[in-house]
Amino acid sequence: MDKEKIKEGVRLILEGIGEDINREGLLETPDRIARMYEELAAGYTDDAAVHLKKRFHVDSNDIVMEKDIHFYSFCEHHMLPFYGTASIAYIPDGEVVGLSKIARTLEVYAKRFQLQERLTAQIADAFMKELNPKGVMVRIEAEHMCMTMRGIKKPGTKTVTIVTRGAFDDSEMLQNRFYQMLERR
Repeated sequence: MDKEKIKEGVRLILEGIGEDINREGLLETPDRIARMYEELAAGYTDDAAVHLKKRFHVDSNDIVMEKDIHFYSFCEHHMLPFYGTASIAYIPDGEVVGLSKIARTLEVYAKRFQLQERLTAQIADAFMKELNPKGVMVRIEAEHMCMTMRGIKKPGTKTVTIVTRGAFDDSEMLQNRFYQMLERR
């Protein structure tokens, strides 16, 4: 990550909106923003395959679901945050991953400039490619600040995306089971 370019970009934005970049409160802002992006955009240097390599043998093929995983990402169109929860389920084919690895896979892709639709598909595709499960289903529900604080200005509006792969594609029974698991508290 080129922190100097980020700093220069922040300075240009501040000047472009009419701010005095030498004002006391803004002197360290370019550096703060560069450090922030180092954390918030860490997904560009992370690889989901690394997280999905640690596996454990299982004899069952029951659905494994991790739900209500909170995440934050950035809309690539407006560079504003979107945030919400993801639920990821898969049907193992002899192997499962550690539970934290499910959330880590989400984080790899969420910490990039994104479209929610792409984020949902990237998670499902990573599971299919790296873990080779019988199927995977991913549901993301998020609020987009580009809808909340600008443009249409509709706070509380949620966007829901769903992706199915493998056994979930054509099985209404499996999809219904996914939704039933989501509803259980």
